Amino acid sequence: MRTSSSHYMQAHSEWTELQAFLSSDKPIVIDGHSLTIAGVVAAALYGKHVAVTDDPAILNRVQQSVDFLDSELRSGRTVYGVTTGFGGSADTRTDKVESLQVALQQHLNVGILLPSDKGQQSDTALQAEGLRSHALPVPIVKGMMIIRCNSLIRGHSGVRLTLIKNILTLLEKGMTPVVPLRGSISASGDLSTLSYIAGMLEGNPDVFVRIGDEHCSTYLSADKALQRAGIQPITLHAKEGLGITNGTSPSCAAGCVAIYQAQQLALMTQLLTAMGTEALLGTAHNFHPFISAARPHQGQTEAAANISLLLSGSRLAPDKNPETIGLAQDRYALRTAPQWIGPQLEDLDLAHRQVQAEVNSTTDNPLLDVQTGAIHHGGNFQAVCITSAMEKTMSAMQMLGKLIFAQSSELVHNKLNKGLPPNLSSDDPSLSFTAKGFDVNMAAYMSELAYLAHPVSSHVQSAEMHNQSVNSLALLTARYALEAVELVSLMSATYIYLLCQALDLRCLHFEFVKTGKPAIRQLLQDQFGQLVADKLFDDFAERCWKGLLDKWESLSHLDLEDRGTVTAKESLGDLVHSFIHDHDVKDTSFISDFLRTLEQYQKTVGKTLYTVYGHTRDEFYNNQTTASYLSPASAKLYTFVRKDLNVPFHRGLIDHPTASVATNGERGPGKILGTLASEIYMAIRNGRLHGLVMDAFTDQHQ
Repeated sequence: MRTSSSHYMQAHSEWTELQAFLSSDKPIVIDGHSLTIAGVVAAALYGKHVAVTDDPAILNRVQQSVDFLDSELRSGRTVYGVTTGFGGSADTRTDKVESLQVALQQHLNVGILLPSDKGQQSDTALQAEGLRSHALPVPIVKGMMIIRCNSLIRGHSGVRLTLIKNILTLLEKGMTPVVPLRGSISASGDLSTLSYIAGMLEGNPDVFVRIGDEHCSTYLSADKALQRAGIQPITLHAKEGLGITNGTSPSCAAGCVAIYQAQQLALMTQLLTAMGTEALLGTAHNFHPFISAARPHQGQTEAAANISLLLSGSRLAPDKNPETIGLAQDRYALRTAPQWIGPQLEDLDLAHRQVQAEVNSTTDNPLLDVQTGAIHHGGNFQAVCITSAMEKTMSAMQMLGKLIFAQSSELVHNKLNKGLPPNLSSDDPSLSFTAKGFDVNMAAYMSELAYLAHPVSSHVQSAEMHNQSVNSLALLTARYALEAVELVSLMSATYIYLLCQALDLRCLHFEFVKTGKPAIRQLLQDQFGQLVADKLFDDFAERCWKGLLDKWESLSHLDLEDRGTVTAKESLGDLVHSFIHDHDVKDTSFISDFLRTLEQYQKTVGKTLYTVYGHTRDEFYNNQTTASYLSPASAKLYTFVRKDLNVPFHRGLIDHPTASVATNGERGPGKILGTLASEIYMAIRNGRLHGLVMDAFTDQHQ
């Protein structure tokens, strides 16, 4: 039984919340305690409107913290970062509180950006070509603006409400500061990263603002951007520079996007494992509840139950006993999938809770407690909770990616895939290598993913006069987690393409069996009907067909005509054995007739096999029956790829865009294989495919 705290229930709840945000005209409200990961994702990735709460109690607390700090300063109170220097320089004192906040921004605005990041042309004689952007992606910048406002509105930072509203007004107008990608060690929060928000609010003419998104942008200096937005530049008051910069919001924003997308990929991996079980003619018994009950880990139990439900209704993966020949059980990539996936679901659950808690936290120092009149000097800016969450996320992505890689490798290899052709080529394998390039790509993706999945926290270096002797590297970890998500998305898209191709080939084979079996039976009747008694003929024909089919399936590496010829030749021993089985070997009168018939049969049966297969394949090209063999969940994904994305069953060499030969007057899709896989990849990244996966899970769990 599934518990309310299951990974699926959590992911489903978050997905439902995101869809509700996207379908509603209501804004995401910033009130310091109710912001969710789904809300951050809705605003950061999908442009959902964000607004400050109108709750007077919350708004009053913001002003009370400002008033409280002013009162403490008037009384001569020493407050870190307000009357003292910063970090290892906190032994200095000053009464120039506003100048101190400017000095803070000056020493933090040190990130390196390319001229192109700011919409500029380089003035240097040697323009640096081929450099990728050095700016933080726009969705992460949007997310950090939202989360920082949510932290500041909690009333613990002494930052005026005007600043919070100005940040959200700029966000609403599509204006985001250009923020350096690198430079934060996430020690006293992401100081330098957040300082570019402060620079934007100040109207710093050398801080630049992107208007629009990364695909269609214009750039203005912050002073001109404020003028266009109708906002007056602000002078940072006591602690306001520190309050804006001293927090974990960039790390948390990247963490929100990474964990949300990782959760969706974890669900997708379970559906792909179900489809892989079907494509490889595996058994649903791998996921029997008794197995997990005997080892009661929550994640394993859930993964097994999910995959079992997703396979419900499949004609390709029954809950069957071990095979009498060959491997008595499926290989590890299928059989141990629940044991492999389960711990990742548990890790992702914990990572999600860590990030969600951070979204509604005050990550600043010092903290103002207006109610008790206390100022607390602590370390809530230390973002190790995000580091911990993102390292678990990276590890989970590597593990799920490895499972996908193992299943994909088995699917493409004709010695392992139970009769499918090498490289999943539907035409002659001597001139067609459909999946070979994808197989290599998967190894490339997996290698890079494995490289990424190492702890970042073990590389901490002491910084800032040895004051920041331990620092979280949270933003760095979250950035790598996002790259891991990207790689698993690439692997998932590739695997989906290969699964759909393999399932088509598998079902093409079954359609061939439907037609080929009666055709061979008729041939046997014509050739041997006079030599085999009527009462024995059915068993004789069945044994002969089984011998032919076994050979046929083992010879998928041959071109079609050769496959038929060699199958006929190599199956003769089975036929002779079956014939002798039905006759008294002491009576040799039939032997000469049998040998003459056998010679004719060998010439005919090979041609019959490849002719029937060729005709069946041509019909299948025009009308795939695959969905009727699949579980409803797998059929949903298969149909989406084939119909909605218009990614067709690949017919081989004739489908290359430059091929001059059309089949039945029909040309291929006019796209290379990489473009077809890219269609699937984009459906993963823009969320369309995640919605379909969620529907598949929901249908099976109702």
